[in-house]
Amino acid sequence: MKRSIKIVTIGGGSSYTPELMEGFIKRYDELPISEIWLVDVEEGKEKLEIVGKLAQRMWDATPYNVKVVKTLNRKEALAGADFVTTQFRVGLLDARIKDERMPLLHGMLGQETNGAGGIFKAFRTIPVIKDIVEDMKELCPDAWLINFTNPSGIITEAVIKHFGWKKCIGLCNVPVISMMNEPKTIGMELSQLNYQFAGLNHFHWHKVFDNEGKEITEQIIEHINKKNGGTPANIHQAEFPLELLNSTNLLPCGYHRYYYLEKEMLEHSLEEFNKGGTRAEQMKEVEASLFEIYKNPDLNKKPEELQKRGGAYYSDAACECISAIYNNKGITMVVSTQNNGAIPCLDSDSIVEVSSIISARGAEPIAWGEMGSFEKGWLQIMKAMEECTINAALSGDYGMALQAFTINPLIQNGIKARQVLDELMVAHEKYLPQFKEKIIELKAQGVSSKDPVVVDLIKNGH
Repeated sequence: MKRSIKIVTIGGGSSYTPELMEGFIKRYDELPISEIWLVDVEEGKEKLEIVGKLAQRMWDATPYNVKVVKTLNRKEALAGADFVTTQFRVGLLDARIKDERMPLLHGMLGQETNGAGGIFKAFRTIPVIKDIVEDMKELCPDAWLINFTNPSGIITEAVIKHFGWKKCIGLCNVPVISMMNEPKTIGMELSQLNYQFAGLNHFHWHKVFDNEGKEITEQIIEHINKKNGGTPANIHQAEFPLELLNSTNLLPCGYHRYYYLEKEMLEHSLEEFNKGGTRAEQMKEVEASLFEIYKNPDLNKKPEELQKRGGAYYSDAACECISAIYNNKGITMVVSTQNNGAIPCLDSDSIVEVSSIISARGAEPIAWGEMGSFEKGWLQIMKAMEECTINAALSGDYGMALQAFTINPLIQNGIKARQVLDELMVAHEKYLPQFKEKIIELKAQGVSSKDPVVVDLIKNGH
């Protein structure tokens, strides 16, 4: 009989934690967990208390004797861990509000993982994940790191390629949503279909086959613009041009809309912004109401309201990935892992998001083969942008940060790009120690945000 498991979740005060608990409860027969440690930072202490108590009530409502431990001491939690999951947001949702509002003020896309916002989320997160890996090397050197902190592909690349932690897999809910919703559009069940994905996190394509091996991608393309056709709830559903998709015979992920339909997506974002809010501000309201629900001492299961968050289902994927490793299942999942030749146009040590076999050995990517010129060109630009972002985050080199901005397809080059870069640096000063000298220089030049919401957040220490 296998020994019991210790799970550590960094960012344990997240509103998604009840879904993670539900996933582990469902799989207890195959994952004999003895303790789950929920770790957070001082700013997240109140949420950690609330969600930690709900997590314990969820386990207490089962026949299983699992202890949930809440702590702000990461090192205490990591000692002897078997699996570490990461779901944290440096700067909490207030940082995301800045990432979204500040580019929009300059007429540029403001989005959590794309454009300027995605780059700055990586700048804030990479130094923190580096510290986590250093602690793991000391305290739980045999543990697996299952990352779903965004931008997931970039963070996973930093962990594996730059920090040398090979036992790491990155996860995302976008492929899961596609596989849950697309079969219904053609009157089939997922069990009747076979999917293959390849690309980068939030920038992949997929194709679909029936159980006799016949490709039916083109049938699903015809339904891609329909409601509930596989696009995550947090992405405006501007209509893909079907002629373009039919010519590639590939299904793009929902985030491709920001690149294929940049003008339409920007106009929609600006329209929402001008009406008084961004997606981040909407999510802050949803999160506040969720935590009010979580406070109910009689609640002992995941509430339905959690589905309103854009990241629904990804926690369940994390539980399945952990089970596949622990039980050597050899199942297929879509994960971020080392390329190893699966996509020939990218370096072998690059991190890609591909269909992979998950077993006790980790993730073994399934070869996709040659990409067409269209997909190859996009992938090489996006991977170069990711690499520049990581290098800037590690070095604190302003010129490298400007390289990441300049090559990003969603950032307008020139004076505007510099303005957005500079203002975001100053606004996120608290979480960007690697850029300290440049930020001092920018502040001396009088750089600051003109957005009253951002000014108020900074004044209040956020």
